[in-house]
Amino acid sequence: MNVVTDVLRSKGSTCALVPFITAGYPNLNLSIKALEVLDQEGADIIELGIPYSDALADGPIIQNASKVALEEGIHIEEVLYILNKTTSQLNAPIVIFTYYNPILVRGINQFIREISQAGAKGLIIPDLPLEEVDYVITVCSLFNIELILFIAPTSSPTRIKSILSKSPGCIYLVSSCGVTGIRDNIDVKIKELAENIKKRTDKLIILGFGINNPYQINQILNWRIDGLVIGSAMINSMIGELPEDILQSLRCFCQNIRKAIDNKSINKKL
Repeated sequence: MNVVTDVLRSKGSTCALVPFITAGYPNLNLSIKALEVLDQEGADIIELGIPYSDALADGPIIQNASKVALEEGIHIEEVLYILNKTTSQLNAPIVIFTYYNPILVRGINQFIREISQAGAKGLIIPDLPLEEVDYVITVCSLFNIELILFIAPTSSPTRIKSILSKSPGCIYLVSSCGVTGIRDNIDVKIKELAENIKKRTDKLIILGFGINNPYQINQILNWRIDGLVIGSAMINSMIGELPEDILQSLRCFCQNIRKAIDNKSINKKL
């Protein structure tokens, strides 16, 4: 049961919006309210990152959000609390984003069982070794969690073939080399890579890393992409002295991104 892929497929020719926020940033209660705001403003799927001190794939914005959340005492238990408080109230399924070490420390079976019982529908592990994928997929399938695998611009043809054969559902395509963060441009070579993947599989593609403005969205939606992940820019929009200011800023940014996606999708249909 691949709920995340089902949501992407239900969008038809409209690209899905997949915001990312860090659990517990800027604090536990605000991150709960932020999930509600994103759901209200048209998020189709929401990535919720577990804060981690050695986040090698993350750029400075998400690293700082993790640092703040960790200082707020946000760990796996608190993330489970957030899930239990929100998932039954949200239309958008939640995908957990975490590194492999915290999963190993807690125990693979226990971690996946707990996030499933708390309402998560998907899991992304950016540093999951390919050799470990089959076992993790087996455990995820027991608890109706969709494991989403990465393909990067640096992935070899052999690795891409292996990932496509193993992936239980959609593919996360990394838009550029390096860490997450706000970028001015998206490498057009990603278009070719996405097209090559589509020729080899019917699996859907979500694209992430560096997407942050309507101009980029307008460019990317000419490609064969099924969902857009926006993380650093989403977190960066959470500014303000008061909680209501932070949530309103996030709401406005999400509205603008949603509008850019929908306007482009309408124009494609005309």
